[in-house]
Amino acid sequence: MTEEDKLIRLQTKLQYVFNDISLLKLALTHKSYAYELGKTDKNDYNERIEFLGDAILEHIISEMLYMQVPYIKEGDMTKKRAAIVCEASLSTALRRINGQDYIYLGKCEKSTNGKLKDAIIADAFEAILGAIYLDAGYEVASQICLRLLDKEIETVLSGGKLNLDYKTKLQEKLQVHGNVNIEYKCIKEEGPEHDKTFTIEVYLNNKKIGDGIGKSKKSAEQQAAKKALEGLKKN
Repeated sequence: MTEEDKLIRLQTKLQYVFNDISLLKLALTHKSYAYELGKTDKNDYNERIEFLGDAILEHIISEMLYMQVPYIKEGDMTKKRAAIVCEASLSTALRRINGQDYIYLGKCEKSTNGKLKDAIIADAFEAILGAIYLDAGYEVASQICLRLLDKEIETVLSGGKLNLDYKTKLQEKLQVHGNVNIEYKCIKEEGPEHDKTFTIEVYLNNKKIGDGIGKSKKSAEQQAAKKALEGLKKN
């Protein structure tokens, strides 16, 4: 199958045809793939467009909750939004259309089953959303986002539980005590640009309660939250 055929097939699954197909290819390009081709510019892989997609995603889900669930408080809206936009939720949604099969990965990531990593797949979801936003605007991006996440949204709004990630579990556990300030800080980045390792610390009201290491900031945050939860259980 040619690259053009693959992109056409993914567009069919997304139910959206890009005006600028290069945006979709950018959204699918992991930095490991770009670096293998000798491309080191920030605009050669999907991290910047994923950053945009992350912001658009938060807006879409916040707006949906505000408009469709007028009876819940701000704190509950925060919990529901966190459950819907978590790494596990986004990766599950993209897997439903086999989106992971279209991500461009370098040989190193392929050798470590990169297409099975929730962090990489969730980042691709956000990057694709950012690409659709740039290509067609907010309304179209919102429609496609809500359709892709329909099962996760339905589960959360009906009071069900998704397979929540550690960050969400930590937030839910701590918020039962009232307003708290949970903050994740990146304290160290090591390794070459295409193969970095991040160290993250998580703080509760300015007190460190956990730390974690990962190949992305998101995965390191997950590990930090997991350690924090384990510490809370011991105490």
